[in-house]
Amino acid sequence: MKNRQVLPCTSNAKGGLRSLLGAAVFGAAIVMALPVASTVEQQLVGKTSFAGTTVLAKDEKPQPPTRKTPAIRAKVFKELEKAQLASEEAGELMKTNKAAARAKYKEALGYLDALESKGGKRALNEYELANLYNMYAFIYFVQEDYAKAKKAYQNVLAQSPKIPYAMEVNTLYTIAQLEFVAENWNSGVKQLTKWMKAKNDLGEKIGANAHALMAQGYYQQKKYRSALKEIELAVNDYKSRGKVPKEPWYGLQRFLYYELKNYKKVASLLEETLAYYQKKAYWLQLSAMYSELDQGDKMLAAYEAAYIQGLLEKEKEVVNMAYIFLANETPYKAAKTMYLGMKRKQVKPTSKNLEVMGNSWRQAQETKKAIPILAKAAQRSKDGELWARLGNVYMDSDQPKKAAAAIYRGLKKGGIKRPENAYLTLGMAEFNLKRFDKSQAAFERAAKYKKTKKFADNWLKYLAKEKARQEGLAAG
Repeated sequence: MKNRQVLPCTSNAKGGLRSLLGAAVFGAAIVMALPVASTVEQQLVGKTSFAGTTVLAKDEKPQPPTRKTPAIRAKVFKELEKAQLASEEAGELMKTNKAAARAKYKEALGYLDALESKGGKRALNEYELANLYNMYAFIYFVQEDYAKAKKAYQNVLAQSPKIPYAMEVNTLYTIAQLEFVAENWNSGVKQLTKWMKAKNDLGEKIGANAHALMAQGYYQQKKYRSALKEIELAVNDYKSRGKVPKEPWYGLQRFLYYELKNYKKVASLLEETLAYYQKKAYWLQLSAMYSELDQGDKMLAAYEAAYIQGLLEKEKEVVNMAYIFLANETPYKAAKTMYLGMKRKQVKPTSKNLEVMGNSWRQAQETKKAIPILAKAAQRSKDGELWARLGNVYMDSDQPKKAAAAIYRGLKKGGIKRPENAYLTLGMAEFNLKRFDKSQAAFERAAKYKKTKKFADNWLKYLAKEKARQEGLAAG
């Protein structure tokens, strides 16, 4: 296997990957189910449970605690019904006329306020109060006044045990959701734990969405192992029923495994995610994870898959693709990537980008294509470094005159990183042009540098002999 390949143009690979993975988590808002406002008719005819003992058959589920709940009186029912009808009309108006909808919600709240104030709260029994506050909560909820909604739901719970057990359990769940919306993670987890216990006591399935919600709560508390346990319950629940897990669930699962440094699992989950959700970010994450795992070939394949699908549109992404091709010894593909990127106006023809393309053509043994590109790069460069490099390319392609001209321009412009090498190449170019005096001057400059002194001195000796030979031929 080749040396470990790392995504180029990334100053902090791990930090960047963590951000990519985290985006899938932070970008997923808490999804709340709209609370169900039972119709007043349902509340009136709902079963009234009485204290008693129930013997369960072997396969029967546990039953909710039996409770005696007071009935809703007709006069109270009438007022609740008015509020409910106004609320339903408001819901319909929200689609077309929000101002009118708000007025209707205000009307609905007015009915509830009037009912609450008539004779004081003591005029209503616990079950009537529970339904009153449940209606308040529903109206506040749909208007996104979550603080008032939570307070109203808490007032519903305050009527326990004189309310149906199912009503109490459902209210616990809604309060938990509201705590999460307010980013009260500790309270949200506590409320959801109470709700889960109640569901377990009833022998009822908790459900994937509730596990995912709990996972998010633990994640926000940085209790990653607890969060992982919950999100995997959610994912596995969906899989067991032949359903595709939700995209944010995969995102949280990947992030948690990454935080726990299980990179193989992260890569595996990204492969699974891509089977259902084709997104650029996932291909880039997968490529980065393969890099982390020292799997250079797979890293290239993942990044190239995104490129082939046309998902890489930003300049940095396209240039990264070229660098990855170069790192994996496929310079021709690197050059083509840069060429097409500039043609499609994804990549700007800056000096640096032209240099990458030119060097790629050169490594691919496409010298004729490399030279004009490198010349453009040199012309746009702020210093003489690229002119010096271009001089080397000209020498490799047996064009000493152009090589000398390029190096002279580079030396004049300044900023060459290895001037000693530039002088050596210049000396050889001038020697090939039989301009021995200029060649000698260049080699003498090269001899002043420790790294090139020995090589330059050898050239000077050879140059002296050649000059003498040429002079002898001329004299003879």
